[in-house]
Amino acid sequence: MALSIRQSDILDLARSEGKVLVDDLANRFGVTLQTIRRDLTELADAGRLDRVHGGAVLRAGVANIGYAERRSLNADAKAAIGRACAAAVPDNSSLFLNIGTTTEAVARELLGHRNLTVVTNNLNVANILAESESCDVIVAGGVLRRSDGGLVGDLTKEAIEAFKVDYAIIGTSALDEDGDLLDFDPQEVRVSRAIIRQARKTYLVADHSKLDRAAPVRIASLSEVAMVFTDLPLPNGLAEKCAGWGTEVRIAG
Repeated sequence: MALSIRQSDILDLARSEGKVLVDDLANRFGVTLQTIRRDLTELADAGRLDRVHGGAVLRAGVANIGYAERRSLNADAKAAIGRACAAAVPDNSSLFLNIGTTTEAVARELLGHRNLTVVTNNLNVANILAESESCDVIVAGGVLRRSDGGLVGDLTKEAIEAFKVDYAIIGTSALDEDGDLLDFDPQEVRVSRAIIRQARKTYLVADHSKLDRAAPVRIASLSEVAMVFTDLPLPNGLAEKCAGWGTEVRIAG
């Protein structure tokens, strides 16, 4: 499919913001709602976007979005989430940080902390925290996933199980209305489950775009998470579930 200039711009906006809305796009481009709906339908038919009520989101499926694209997606929100989460981690703590661009944002905000021990299966996190002389970094072994610098597989899981830490800070590819954390790679999910088991408290860092995505493999439930750091309020039904589970939700400003 050959994209028009406007359709290319819409696709770029979806990549940077995670979701585009018909009304906003019509105002931005000075065209009718019907024109935007047609653009979104054509982009969906071409496999570029998924239509949702009132707009469209980046296509969900059985494969994750590319790493470079994920890193730029909602970058400001991820930075704010990283600051909020890091503020909830005291000095002299031990923690896991798993694979994900939002956990990398947390790592950047931990550079000012003192006397941390961080176990990670994310080479990007390890490289970020290597700048801190007050942080001991332990890299879990395993199979390197070149696409994003993640370490996965049974060796990684066994390495994680050798530790018991204060906090697990994890990301997720999708979060559904039942409060289930979802991902794409079963090997990565097994490691994430081990990380949750081996931590005294688990913090989830996830921006609002994760609510508009789907993934096929279940990691855990928000009922197993002590605190969620996100950038927009959760839908009412999910917020009520979190209140019932005792899962605190913090909105990063």
